[in-house]
Amino acid sequence: MATLVYAMLTSLDGYIAGPSGDIDLPVPEEELHRHFNDEMRRTSIALCGRRMYETMRFWDNPERDIAAGEVERDFARAWRETPKVVFSTTLQEVGPNARLVKADAEAVARTLKTDTDGEISVSGVDLAGHLARAGLIDEYRLYVHPVVLGGGKPYFQSGRSLALKPLGTERLAQGVTLLRYAPAETSF
Repeated sequence: MATLVYAMLTSLDGYIAGPSGDIDLPVPEEELHRHFNDEMRRTSIALCGRRMYETMRFWDNPERDIAAGEVERDFARAWRETPKVVFSTTLQEVGPNARLVKADAEAVARTLKTDTDGEISVSGVDLAGHLARAGLIDEYRLYVHPVVLGGGKPYFQSGRSLALKPLGTERLAQGVTLLRYAPAETSF
C-alpha cells in the first residue's frame, strides 16, 4: 500500500502562491533542486490538480534537455518518467506519461493507494484538500521558505480544521525548512 504525500513549497506565512496567483517564492537553486529531484525519483505516481499540472508541464518540453543545466535536466527526466494522474473537468488531453481523470478523485486515489507501493505525491491545494477531507493524505510536507508573501493561495485549503502530529524537521539549502506532519488520530 502506498503513502499519499502532499508536499509543496510555501512561504513563512503559509502561502504557495502570492496575491496575484503567481508563484512568488524563490526558485530552487542547485542544492535544493537536487533534493526535489530525489523526491521526484522516489515518487511512484504523481497526482496533480489541473493548475499544478499545467505549471509543471514546463518540464515535459524537450528543450529542457538542451537549454537547462544538469540539475534541471535531471529533474525533467524524473518528471517525464513518473506516471501522472491529472484530475480535471476542463482539460481535454494531457501530455506524455499522464492520464486524465474527470471522475471522482477520492475513489481513484483510494484505488491507486491500495494498488501501488511507495509514495504517491499530491500536488495542488484543491486536490489535496479534497483528499484530506476523505482521510487519504498520510503525510504533509511543508517546504517553508524564509519569505512572507502577505496573502495569496494557502497551503491548506481554507475552512478545513486538521489536527496534525509532527514527524520531523530538516534544514535544507536556501534557508528552507522541511516540516513533516501526519494526521493526528482526531481532528478538531
